[in-house]
Amino acid sequence: MNEAQRDVALFRYSLIREPADPGLTTRQRGALVRELAGADHAGPGGRRAKVARGTLDRWIRAYRAGGFEALAPVARTGVPVTDERLLALAESLKREAPRRTAAQVAEIVRTAEGDGPSARTLQRHFARLGLNTRPDGSAPQAFSRFEAEKPGDLWTGDALHGPVVGGRKTYLFAFIDDHSRALVGYRWGHSEDTVRLEAALRSALAARGLPHRCYVDNGSAFISKQLLRALASLGIALVHSRPGKPQGRGKIERFFETVRLQFLVEIEAKVPADLAELNRLFSAWVETVYHRRVHTETNEAPIERLMAGPPPTLPTFAQLHEAFLWSEIRTVTKTATVSLHSNTFEVDAALVGSRVDVVFDPFDLTSVEIRFQGRSMGSGIPVVIGRHAHPQARPEAAPAPTPTGIDYLGLLARRRDEELAAAINYAQLANDCSEVPYPQDTTTTDHDNEENQP
Repeated sequence: MNEAQRDVALFRYSLIREPADPGLTTRQRGALVRELAGADHAGPGGRRAKVARGTLDRWIRAYRAGGFEALAPVARTGVPVTDERLLALAESLKREAPRRTAAQVAEIVRTAEGDGPSARTLQRHFARLGLNTRPDGSAPQAFSRFEAEKPGDLWTGDALHGPVVGGRKTYLFAFIDDHSRALVGYRWGHSEDTVRLEAALRSALAARGLPHRCYVDNGSAFISKQLLRALASLGIALVHSRPGKPQGRGKIERFFETVRLQFLVEIEAKVPADLAELNRLFSAWVETVYHRRVHTETNEAPIERLMAGPPPTLPTFAQLHEAFLWSEIRTVTKTATVSLHSNTFEVDAALVGSRVDVVFDPFDLTSVEIRFQGRSMGSGIPVVIGRHAHPQARPEAAPAPTPTGIDYLGLLARRRDEELAAAINYAQLANDCSEVPYPQDTTTTDHDNEENQP
């Protein structure tokens, strides 16, 4: 009995449990069955269903005869009615060219035999034979679980698409140690390019030392010649996963799932103001939560498992600087110059016609070093400087300045209003006038005197 049959059997048993009680009379059982037949019931899968009285009586008889197992539906085994010869031909055609579809096989059979089964019939036939999932009939390939022997043996790198911060989409470049599951290097950026990748990798190498191998996918940032140069100069083997077969990347993918469920869900609730704040919050989460929580597979905290390994080999500052310089090959012209992204440099005249390595900092194209057959030939002398940074070396946009809250023009307007009010205070003038008494008129006319005489 499979799971689907068991669900059906449980549903049927829940309906007939009471009517099947042998202690009930025929009248009592009939009343219960009629009541059940007139009601809606939640069937398997949550679908509403009505069950006829005759069906309920049949289930009761089956339960009494065979118990719970008798309530399970009988699996249907259809007998093919299509000519066995045509089905065998279709099977041979499918195995001959596994990429043929059922529709294509049906068309070939009809063309060759004049008649044949439908494409849907062949789909079911191929499914019974297992040719839909394994067209060649072979068993699926099994992969054993892998774990590096000790910390630093293998780092796996990948990129995760993140939220929009500051009006632009963000990307996380991360490197995880295969043995300890510790995150050795990480950085959020606004671009999925080599510059942001190298920023994450450089901090990892400076803090956690040099790994033996670095395992990455085939994204544009991971297949750049600059990344290959950086790792080769430090003696680190760069390994790319095979296209279409990303086996071995499960640990970094599982970590990214943890980032989505535990970190990004909080970021969605309160989006950081800028990229710097996003990196600060992520670093706090990694170092205080992820690194200190016991991992379900290793039963150890990632940082403790990492620190329990042998001491890492830390590169010097000079080694890191040399590793993350970029280089491009140029041919020295007849005028003893080389060009690099709109810049022209004068070199030693003895190199005319030779192919040389132009080594430079991608963020400063005004200074380059010329190397020939692995030997330094000095610095190139700038002749024309048309570009100061490599086209791919786009720095992150600076965060918007914090507003001071000072409204300069508003301050000036309020000061002017105060000056005008102090110069002419009409309200005060009105008050002053109301307090001064009017003078009494003491002059009399001759007419007034004559009227006052007796």
